[in-house]
Amino acid sequence: MSNRLNKAALMAGTIMAGALIATPAYAQENTDGAEAANEDDFIIVTGSRIQKRNTDSAAPVAVVDSEEFELSGTVNVENVVNTLPQVVPGTTSFSNNPGNGTATLNLRGLGAQRTLVLVNGRRWLSFDTQQIVDLNTVPSFLLDSVDVVTGGASAVYGSDALAGVVNFRLKDVEGVEIGGQYSITERGDAARYEVHGAIGTSFDDGRGSATVYAEYYNRDDLFQGDRGFSNFALGNETGPGQQQQFGSSTLPNGVLRYIGGSTGQGVLPAGTEFGAAGAVGFGTGVVFDNTPGDFRQRTGDTYNYAPVNYLQVPQERYLLGGYADYEFSDGHEFYTEVAFVNNRVAQELAATPVTGSFNIDLATQGQFLVASDLAQLQAIDANETALNAAFNAAMADQDPVTPGVQFTPVVDDPGVVNFFVQRRTIEASRRNSLDERNAFRVLGGVRGAITDNLNYDAYYMYSRTRNANIQAGNISRSAFQAGLDGTATPINIFGLNTLTPAMFGQIAIQAQNGDISTLQVASGAISGFLGNFGMGGDDIGFAVGAEYRSVGSQFIPDTALSSGDVIGFNAGLPTEGSYDVKEVFAELNVPILGPDSGVERLELTGAARYSDYSLAAVGGVWTFAGGIEFAPVPDVTLRAQYQRAVRAPNVGELFGGRAIGFPPATDPCNNATNAATIATCVASLPGGVDPQNVIGSGNIQPNAQIPATFGGNSTLGEETSDSYTFGVVLEPSFMPGLTITADYWNISIEDSIQTFGGGLNNTLDLCFNQVQDITAPICAPFAGGTARSAGGAITTASNPLVLAANIASQDVSGIDLQVNYGTTIPFSLLTDSGEQQVNFAFLGTWTENSDFTPVAGFPTVNECAGLFGPTCGEPTPTYKWTSRLTFVDGPLTTSFRWRHLSGVGDDDPTTDYSQFNGVERINAYDLLDITLSFEVNENLTIAAGVDNVFDTLPQTPTFDANGIVSSTNNGTLLGDNQEQANTYPSTYNVLGRDFFVSANIKF
Repeated sequence: MSNRLNKAALMAGTIMAGALIATPAYAQENTDGAEAANEDDFIIVTGSRIQKRNTDSAAPVAVVDSEEFELSGTVNVENVVNTLPQVVPGTTSFSNNPGNGTATLNLRGLGAQRTLVLVNGRRWLSFDTQQIVDLNTVPSFLLDSVDVVTGGASAVYGSDALAGVVNFRLKDVEGVEIGGQYSITERGDAARYEVHGAIGTSFDDGRGSATVYAEYYNRDDLFQGDRGFSNFALGNETGPGQQQQFGSSTLPNGVLRYIGGSTGQGVLPAGTEFGAAGAVGFGTGVVFDNTPGDFRQRTGDTYNYAPVNYLQVPQERYLLGGYADYEFSDGHEFYTEVAFVNNRVAQELAATPVTGSFNIDLATQGQFLVASDLAQLQAIDANETALNAAFNAAMADQDPVTPGVQFTPVVDDPGVVNFFVQRRTIEASRRNSLDERNAFRVLGGVRGAITDNLNYDAYYMYSRTRNANIQAGNISRSAFQAGLDGTATPINIFGLNTLTPAMFGQIAIQAQNGDISTLQVASGAISGFLGNFGMGGDDIGFAVGAEYRSVGSQFIPDTALSSGDVIGFNAGLPTEGSYDVKEVFAELNVPILGPDSGVERLELTGAARYSDYSLAAVGGVWTFAGGIEFAPVPDVTLRAQYQRAVRAPNVGELFGGRAIGFPPATDPCNNATNAATIATCVASLPGGVDPQNVIGSGNIQPNAQIPATFGGNSTLGEETSDSYTFGVVLEPSFMPGLTITADYWNISIEDSIQTFGGGLNNTLDLCFNQVQDITAPICAPFAGGTARSAGGAITTASNPLVLAANIASQDVSGIDLQVNYGTTIPFSLLTDSGEQQVNFAFLGTWTENSDFTPVAGFPTVNECAGLFGPTCGEPTPTYKWTSRLTFVDGPLTTSFRWRHLSGVGDDDPTTDYSQFNGVERINAYDLLDITLSFEVNENLTIAAGVDNVFDTLPQTPTFDANGIVSSTNNGTLLGDNQEQANTYPSTYNVLGRDFFVSANIKF
């Protein structure tokens, strides 16, 4: 009895990792490997809680063996997982801006929050209010395998498993294991090194076993300026204009834009006209050059922010932990897991861009201007004073526009002119932040046998993550304003390097924030067998149980961030919330037919779960699943599964504090020409604005990034998904060692939680260009005149409220193809047998659809299969595969890995980027990696390898005399279509040829 218990217990929540062949790559089935189960052994397949005697599953399960991590030369889980065809890269080590110092997992491109991450079959710790797992917290050197299950699995595991489940299985160490690895690029930079150690032993005559481990990892920084392709910020095609050294409009010299300071209050009477912005000769923008106090018309010169941004973010990580089990009574065992992680990751951005409307006091600022320029500012001030006086006089002579509402005269401020300022504070150090996360997880449980056919398993888990974020290089908006309006010591923003250290010290501000996330799980299940139908099938298996989960998170900004006074890193308000859920679940595995019936196997599976959430908008929900496997002959297995899954909103989506963000967006009112669009824009203006001087003027969007207030929504309900898969497994007896699997998958998510309207840019487009009715629900963020300033622009002071909502839908589908083959060839240099083992593994995905509907019921559908760009984000290639060919000649292993992405097209149908020397398509992409591993003796193994053998990198741009990208662009330079660094650095290699060497000692 205890032997059966120990076998099942050690593998609980996992799938056997042994492949049909001994291949260091991807496996799916295990029927005759060294670890295959016999009649007295039981395992639990990922995606089920039922003990079984085989690894067959109605749902497709792809497995990455531990050798793949060793041969790929990586010590971070993300670097292997993101090469899987089922995965669209999330946040990675190349995510600087945007980035948050974590590594996330995004199955099928449906979002990291919709992928459930397990370790040893149980939930792992999360890192923030989004309740997402940071892959940096998983010890890669202890991985035995990684199991990837496609499709919703809420009936088995509860919330979050809409896209699927990824289960990291840790191995038991016997003896002592010590190892390390060092990696560096051909260019001698971006170094990474890691050292680890683990000790495993059994005690008390084998009744107990324990493993303890520790790891240290360090990753150097790499700047965008260290690579030719990323040294210049490229763009301007959507101008439209030729792709060029574009950068940011917040120049070190400074930019002032006069947008009109005298708009009055109330409703302008008919016939009242004000001078157009810049009526006294300023035009639409003024830039100050290197001559102190002298300004000139802006000619398109911009600030190149790229070189000082990280391309690879630095990281330092400490991992400590252990797991143990002890059979305290015959057939009954206690087990525990403990983990602690300290992770430090930095961000580095260009100097802070100060943007917004500021009052310029001429009396104090005049000392920094030449006389002629000061005279122009004084003329504008005099013009404003006259216009305000005329407005007050005109309004005073008329009846109140609104009965009972008295007209309030405009109060003029002589000597003060309001400008939209754009100034990059390069005199100071760059913006940087440091995230330090401390996380721990403790788990304790008991399991054992109730009868010969009945077992129990119950555990409690608690995890907590505490993050501290310290920011430097920020600017205080209030102090900056005070330095311009005469209420503090004047600061000089007019020209290059005009801010003295004392001036910068006056306006600089350090900020910090933190977040705390907790997860508690109490779970218990009973599983066993009920006998069989007598038709050759195995016994009916079942599992029933209950689970309680509690999640909570806090985001704690300091006063500067929560007040909104910080310019640099985005400000934010506190977030705090929690909820719990009580669940009951059941599973059934029904083998109907077996070999004695004339067919190899017919098996049905079913699962159901009822969840009662403390969230009123969610309440009680059901999830369920059903599947079938049919093997008419041993060589062929047909399988299919349907699953209904749910995801409850996370703490950030529910309780996130409202904060201003600055996403790239286009205000349709800026250049509106369509009559219906113009009418909708006019209806969105606050009172007292003359639309003739605003709508369609091209002057009300001073920046490509538009501010909006984002935040949580406590009324959110659950997301719901329906997924189905069907496929075939071929194991031809006439070709031993060959396994082929093909599975079709389809996942549809309704009531998907997204930023209202699918984001600010999409909401602007839907409201003003499509619906064109300010009273429509989609236009709610812009109604009432509160989303625009007195000048008609969307500013930090007046901006739309865009909260999370159950408003979208997502649909993905495709086919996964997996091939494993192992054989011997009659050639060897190092063995007496004259043979060596050859293993081939292929895992590929064809993506049929990857659709996102921002607002269900509207015709806009973002079809992203085979596309990339501002709407679709990371490239979603139609075909993606990774394959490995390995030769094992005694102690020497030689392995080749080939990674392929098919070409992807631009998702913007309104702009032909090729007409402006931009990129409409990223060509097909291939990488080759080579690894050599040598077993010196039974205790020592060394390995060395080269990733990206052919040094495949994005193209380095060449420019003509005007800074325009040369027409030799071969389709790899991304301008306005980029994520960061002129490419998508999490998808395409940015390091170049990369070398690694490792050693592992066991004794």
